[in-house]
Amino acid sequence: QVKLVESGGGLVQPGGSLRLSCAASESIKTIGVMAWYRQTPGNDREWVAMITAVGSTQYEDSVKGRFTISRDNAKNTMYLQMNSLKPEDTAVYYCNRLPKIPWGQGTQVTVSS
Repeated sequence: QVKLVESGGGLVQPGGSLRLSCAASESIKTIGVMAWYRQTPGNDREWVAMITAVGSTQYEDSVKGRFTISRDNAKNTMYLQMNSLKPEDTAVYYCNRLPKIPWGQGTQVTVSS
């Protein structure tokens, strides 16, 4: 079964940018849909963005125009470019596929001055 590992999180000031990566243990060419999620303490994990095998994308309303999801099948990696970050974007970010597989460790994103 494919394993996904998130990276790229960190501390950034409001208005700043980060790029998250989701590296797969095997080819993602056959994975139809991949997605990013995020979770804050005490809350359910929420969907943020998704991308299909042909590159169609969808975004949760609060990140539209600020976040961009992409995938590089040759590198077996999915990305989330996050611009104009806000304090409310602070969360642990996870990637997964559909249908879902066991969650990874995630990567912490903290937006604070």
